[in-house]
Amino acid sequence: MEARVTLNTSFNNGQIDSRIFSGFLEHLGRSIYGGVYDPDNGHSNDEGIRTDVAEDMTGMNMPFVRYPGGNFVSNYDWRDGVGPDRNPFPDFAWKTTEPNTFGTDEFMKWCKLVGTEPMMAVNLGTLGPAEAAALVEYCNLDTDTQWAQARRDNGSPEPHAVKMWCLGNEMDGPWQAGHMPAEEYALKARNAARLMRGLDPSIELIAAGSSGRHMDTYLEWDRAVLETCWDDIEFISAHRYSTNAANNTPEFLAEGVVIDSILDDYAGLIAYVKGVKKSPHDVYVSFDEWNVWYKARGGVTQDGQWSTGPALIEEIYNLEDALVCAQYMNSFIRRADVVKVACLAQLVNVIAAVLTRPDGTLKQSIYYPFALYSKYANGVSLTPAVHSPTYDAGDRVEVDFIDASASFDEESGEMSIFLINRSVDQDAMVTIDFSDRQITSQGTVQIMTGDDPKLANTWEQPYNVIPTNGISQLDNGVLTIEVPKLGMAVTTGISTNTRE
Repeated sequence: MEARVTLNTSFNNGQIDSRIFSGFLEHLGRSIYGGVYDPDNGHSNDEGIRTDVAEDMTGMNMPFVRYPGGNFVSNYDWRDGVGPDRNPFPDFAWKTTEPNTFGTDEFMKWCKLVGTEPMMAVNLGTLGPAEAAALVEYCNLDTDTQWAQARRDNGSPEPHAVKMWCLGNEMDGPWQAGHMPAEEYALKARNAARLMRGLDPSIELIAAGSSGRHMDTYLEWDRAVLETCWDDIEFISAHRYSTNAANNTPEFLAEGVVIDSILDDYAGLIAYVKGVKKSPHDVYVSFDEWNVWYKARGGVTQDGQWSTGPALIEEIYNLEDALVCAQYMNSFIRRADVVKVACLAQLVNVIAAVLTRPDGTLKQSIYYPFALYSKYANGVSLTPAVHSPTYDAGDRVEVDFIDASASFDEESGEMSIFLINRSVDQDAMVTIDFSDRQITSQGTVQIMTGDDPKLANTWEQPYNVIPTNGISQLDNGVLTIEVPKLGMAVTTGISTNTRE
């Protein structure tokens, strides 16, 4: 199969925000206890943080990590997780017993070890604006006041300087503790935003948008929230978990067109509200929960039976899942004008890139695309014109076999190209036509592929699905990249010069 991707630096969607490669850590299952925090494990440091897990997280190059939820946050009182006196409580969301031994200060230490920044979520379900503002005081203020002093007393003399804050989580969902109508949530979020920013004007705020496209209130919820909170927020959140419950690989591999459609929805809605408001202010999308999730879902996989750190929703990821995750990132890169933040949900054990057991860690298939994209997608987001054979993807109609995104560093003239081949049986030769620049060096290609879409990494065979060296050719300025069937190719370090 042959395809062509045409690029021109005049056609771009602006700077790629590195925050689209952020993560998410929730008090859910073995994500915290038995995951990032395990004081009795031989891999843990003196503070109980597993250093082998932290090393794997460092390899994902995440600028921010969202915490502590998720559904968990809507029944969580952050004050129970700081200081010397901590008591367990029953978590409404996942039916587990939360010991509170890992809380805000422990998370801040974990962030420093991993080399990431905290994105804190506040409880706007069962708590409200005053408690949210108190957490901002605890984390960010250097005043002689109650909660700032409490932070110092708890061993953190310097403020944590948290810059990004989520105003609750999925408050449109009936499953959420404190679920409420959009208008009620919007007023609560606006009040919280004003109290929080009154303490620290530098913070950025994310309002809770729709839990997913499946919701009956999809976009209508978001409209109501945006119209009320517009001047008090920088972002509206979007969430999606992709599924192949139908076991239809070709249709599943067309998931990228749905993600593109969702981003188009939000771009249109945001433009509409901005027009109604006649406002110079901009609001962007924080796609702060995204992943594949369908195998370990429902029933006992989501019921902790009031234990601490049970094994919940521990999804096993395979090759096709990794290719879908890569399409999320392609979509985020292409819509750099709309998406400024995105969080892979989640990171450790729970629908996770990394699994743990007492003697070590296992990097799942989805780990590798994330690590490659987060490392190499820098600069301006070029708008690719893809000329590719198509196939029938069922409900998603005719879809290109080739999915593409590209980044361009204006200072160095270097480019990275991210290609996915959705075909289950045809390799692709993809020609890159850079219409306003001359390609002078073909760069380095890394591919990820396999003969079976269900191929996964296991404890016994941890390298079934990993990047390997790929092939490209540069002939008289024409670059051709081989993209294997059921595969992706990440080509980096492509040097270019201005055409004469």
